Amino acid sequence: MKRVTIRLLVLIIASVWFSTQAAAQEQKDADLAQELTNPIADIMTIPIQINFDDNIGINDEGSKTTTNIQPVIPFEINKGWNLITRTIFPIISQDNIYPGSGSQSGLGDVTEQLFFSPKKPTAGGIIWGVGAVIIFPTATDSKLGTEKWSLGPAGVAITMRGPWTFGALGNHAWSIAGDS
Repeated sequence: MKRVTIRLLVLIIASVWFSTQAAAQEQKDADLAQELTNPIADIMTIPIQINFDDNIGINDEGSKTTTNIQPVIPFEINKGWNLITRTIFPIISQDNIYPGSGSQSGLGDVTEQLFFSPKKPTAGGIIWGVGAVIIFPTATDSKLGTEKWSLGPAGVAITMRGPWTFGALGNHAWSIAGDS
């Protein structure tokens, strides 16, 4: 009888331990998934975003697919601040955007966003960053970019509530050089 009781006790303890470990791993996975939704997180990520636009252009006969590869790389400035770089490499394929223009595909203009961000959220849970946006005229075809250098302010503010992430990321760039 003692052996059965000891085995049953060991089985119960092992079961509780494994379920506790599984719950802890599940929470870690959920925390990482939420952190990946933060565009200025203190982790390196490479989000890929695909946009498809149809019925565009002067005659509404064009289509365009843009794949944005957006590496986000944090750099520690000091114990309280990070510099977050967010680069957007647009790979574009478009058809009939302009009458008689045919198809174009290649790299569009690269956008670099730089955010200075405190490492810790505010007391209200807001994660924020301010900085600049720079647009480089890197398009491989003149119909895929602006042929302009542009510069301006950028900002981001987000909050995470439970499984949800709410926020805004914006910038405004003015032309500073390039084809008139």
